[in-house]
Amino acid sequence: MAKLAYKDRVEVRYNSIARHDTQIQRFLEKMNKKSSLIITDLAVNDENALRITEMHKKGQDIILIDHHKTSMKLNEFPWGRVKVVQDDGNLTCATSLLYEYFQEQNILKPTKTLTEFVELVRLYDTWEWEKQDVKEAKQLNDLFSIYSIDEFQELMMSRLLHEEGFSFSEFEDKILSIEEEKTQRYIRRKRREIVQTFINDYCVGVVHADSNHSELGNDLGKTFQHLDYIAIVNVGGKRISFRTIHDHIDVSSIAGEYGGGGHAKASGCSMDDAAFKNFVQDIFHEDTLMADPEQNQHNLKKSPKGTLFENRQKEQYLILPSGSEEWIISINGEQKHESFPSFEKAEEYLKRQFSVWLSRDDSYIDFMAKQDISIKQS
Repeated sequence: MAKLAYKDRVEVRYNSIARHDTQIQRFLEKMNKKSSLIITDLAVNDENALRITEMHKKGQDIILIDHHKTSMKLNEFPWGRVKVVQDDGNLTCATSLLYEYFQEQNILKPTKTLTEFVELVRLYDTWEWEKQDVKEAKQLNDLFSIYSIDEFQELMMSRLLHEEGFSFSEFEDKILSIEEEKTQRYIRRKRREIVQTFINDYCVGVVHADSNHSELGNDLGKTFQHLDYIAIVNVGGKRISFRTIHDHIDVSSIAGEYGGGGHAKASGCSMDDAAFKNFVQDIFHEDTLMADPEQNQHNLKKSPKGTLFENRQKEQYLILPSGSEEWIISINGEQKHESFPSFEKAEEYLKRQFSVWLSRDDSYIDFMAKQDISIKQS
């Protein structure tokens, strides 16, 4: 969008969180009175905030546009423009805010194609594409991951300038289909590599991965719903991404404990010594989790005859309805005294405390057969 707005009068730089403040400091030191600076999608540290404030007071044209909740404090400055939610109640992204700013300043005129493109970016960045079932938003991000930044920029510039409405070409549809299959294979593999641990009272799933963080975090969160959040570790990049599907969990505050930040449901941080100890070193020898089988026909959740779970220690756990709208747990044939108000609460307790998974039908049938024998004998 900046290229569309300013053409050859703009230099665009893409910064990682780790290098961002260093790059900003260097640019501020070289700025002259005729140059302008727009910072998007990333906050600045306290030192750079003071530098920008002093330069802004002297008339330097600087603005920061962001949409992360952890950046809201920058609205205290005259150059800060942080907005998390749009007027219509939908979440913002840096691209949508920059588009809005360019229109307000009469720098860029809106077009149908550009508006559709910006909305796809917003839907993906806020993960609203899944709720609204707009697969094109995810496909646009897939396309971005396939091409280099320069190739993607050239491709989009041509489309945004010359086409009426945003769409994918027939060739892009084919490669996007291949990319989707590749992503699903990657996610299925990572489901078998996730480890469960407790960190600061949170039940956390930790997995090592270097790509597809949003899709992976969302899938693992749904597959293992008893986990409070997913920590996706990239040791090579010395980064950790945090994802959650739960409304009561704010992973931006968790990332903030390690000097990072982001959204309530999607955040990240650089891996310092404390993060390395918690998310890598301390859990290195832990066993991986097992996902529930999807093809069961007999051992089903909420079954009136009981639902069987097991763990790597070969222990068996049966969740049974008690007859009074409560559920009880039998562990290796012995009933726990504690009852639960719902099946979901009993299942969550078992998965968090004993790392269990739903038993396959054959194990369930064997277990129930033995239970019948023991009942007859008694």
